[in-house]
Amino acid sequence: MDWNQFRSTYAPTSGPLRLGQWACTDDECPATRLGPQPRNYQATLAIGDRISVASAAASGPVGALTEMLYAQGIPVEMTAFHQLASGDETATFIRGSNGAHVEWAMGLDEDATQSALSAVIACANRLLTAS
Repeated sequence: MDWNQFRSTYAPTSGPLRLGQWACTDDECPATRLGPQPRNYQATLAIGDRISVASAAASGPVGALTEMLYAQGIPVEMTAFHQLASGDETATFIRGSNGAHVEWAMGLDEDATQSALSAVIACANRLLTAS
């Protein structure tokens, strides 16, 4: 499989689920963790033709996004998570399950958090279209 086919398979940029605006809504959201206390996050999610704003409190952005998706009826349990530097970008590889299917997905971005969020969305889209 060449790189373009790999990206289109494991990092789809289209699908029924899309992530729009993403933000930590706490007054102070440092890039490094201060401890196990939860942070508050907010996202704009498009599911098909429906657009909604979701929020969640979690110890990190990936946990918050998976909680938001679950609340929207899209379960994604991560069973494997790997991040690697790839030049100026970070590649995130995840394996996720919805209880019926298991899929691998990838996110690629200059920002490690955005890479991870993209991987979760890609995995959710692969799970949504797997049936």
